[in-house]
Amino acid sequence: MPLPKLPTKPAALLSPQDYPKADKDKIVKSLTLIEPVARKTAVATPVAPAPAPVRAKIADKTPATKPRAASSAQTVALAPKSGARRPTDKSGVTKLFVLDTNVLMHDPTSLFRFEEHDVYLPMMTLEELDDHKKGMSEVARSARQVSRSLDALVSGVEENAIDEGIPLSKLGNKDAKGRLFFQTKLQNVTLPEGLPMGKADNQILGVVRALEAQYPGRAIVLVSKDINMRIKARAMGLPAEEYLNDHVLEDTDLLYSGIMQLPDDFWIKHAKGMESWQENKHGTGYTFYRLSGPVVPSMLVNQFVYMEPQNGEASFYGQVRQINGKTAVIQTLRDYAHTKNSVWGVTARNREQNFALNLLMDPECDFVTLLGQAGTGKTLLALAAGLAQVLETKLYSEIIVTRVTVPVGEDIGFLPGTEEEKMSPWMGAFDDNLEVLNKSDNDAGEWGRAATQDLIRSRIKIKSLNFMRGRTFVNKFLIIDEAQNLTPKQMKTLVTRAGPGTKIICLGNIAQIDTPYLTEGSSGLTYVVDRFKGWGHSGHVTLARGERSRLADHASEVL
Repeated sequence: MPLPKLPTKPAALLSPQDYPKADKDKIVKSLTLIEPVARKTAVATPVAPAPAPVRAKIADKTPATKPRAASSAQTVALAPKSGARRPTDKSGVTKLFVLDTNVLMHDPTSLFRFEEHDVYLPMMTLEELDDHKKGMSEVARSARQVSRSLDALVSGVEENAIDEGIPLSKLGNKDAKGRLFFQTKLQNVTLPEGLPMGKADNQILGVVRALEAQYPGRAIVLVSKDINMRIKARAMGLPAEEYLNDHVLEDTDLLYSGIMQLPDDFWIKHAKGMESWQENKHGTGYTFYRLSGPVVPSMLVNQFVYMEPQNGEASFYGQVRQINGKTAVIQTLRDYAHTKNSVWGVTARNREQNFALNLLMDPECDFVTLLGQAGTGKTLLALAAGLAQVLETKLYSEIIVTRVTVPVGEDIGFLPGTEEEKMSPWMGAFDDNLEVLNKSDNDAGEWGRAATQDLIRSRIKIKSLNFMRGRTFVNKFLIIDEAQNLTPKQMKTLVTRAGPGTKIICLGNIAQIDTPYLTEGSSGLTYVVDRFKGWGHSGHVTLARGERSRLADHASEVL
């Protein structure tokens, strides 16, 4: 067979001379089908190949079409971290996942996320990792981390043992019970006419097809974050799935909203043995209810509950303060919709905004997340609460504002000036809200308003995310805007900057993600909402109704 045409980058393609010659009479040990019992008892030691009769017996039980039939169930095998065990197929044979390069660069620990199943790395995947390891970007760091993990796995392994697979639990990852296989032989790759062999994606697809032909009794699944790669694989009849292990939720409709509507018969079913008392906290009187009943097990700490009867009775708004088994303590809220409780001249216009202000003004709540579409008032409420607690109550020393600098359209290039001057174009939303907040005082005159603006500006610092590593914020009111564009790792870096007395506010709309490779399920904002729910010093509210203008509300519905 003539050699394929070389691509434009010769370094990205291995020549056949770089591979050891395959021995046709020698059975490759790396992917031998073994009995389930032997597979489980020999996880940490090299597995000897099963005898030929055993292989034939398993192959007879598992038809050749089994891998493709099993592909429909691969979503379970790649499900998010929910505690569900990735099942093997009915024959007891584990699956073999062929990893694309973008999976390793997206999650450097993905090698150890497939539980009892095996992982296969084509030589082209290693070549692409080598091409991306240079630089200071997140992709380059991930490529270097994967290379270090592979080096630690390969070190101390004899050359012949690589063919038999390297236990993934070697580095202490006890959940990874499978083995790691490398492409050590040049396989006979046949692709449909029209697909150039020089392209890396096509070579990986060829490896998957060759593995299916070589091991017909085993499910071979390609795992890739590249949509076009998965489409091409399915067009060729190859099972392909997306890497879903980093997804917090499969369906964002299941995301914690922070709000629960109580049934109309709530007080009837929960009145038995109920206790109530009053306390004065931060200058405001609150009523507390200790009750138990069927709804209590579904409640979470700091979750908001409400009941709005349709028969003319008074509405009830409360916040869950404690949960002890089947007993809960519910506290009434401060009504920020009333003018006497306004925050820096801002009052709540709807139920969700009232809930949000109760969280923002609570000194015991250190971490607040606000989700909502454009115009729901996330930035205005956070900024008003920050100014009130920095300038009026002196609870915090200053407001720090940061956000991800991801442009919506084409980038306009480098910006001149200092860090604050470079970040100021990205902070137009805060400038607009500051104008609204500064218009409340009409009696101060022009000089008074100018002095107030200078005072406010001196207490608001705009910082870039690029320089957050290693910092510690003490007694600060930190606002993270457009948090849906953060990865879980970036979100962890920011939240762990909090020192004593610091409050962090995360604002965002997971329907407007501008960062490539991030989805609603894998966004850092979704990640922290799911991980922090139920913690006694954090709270979350999903703002549902837009309050910007009737034009903006109508545009969000019809456009």
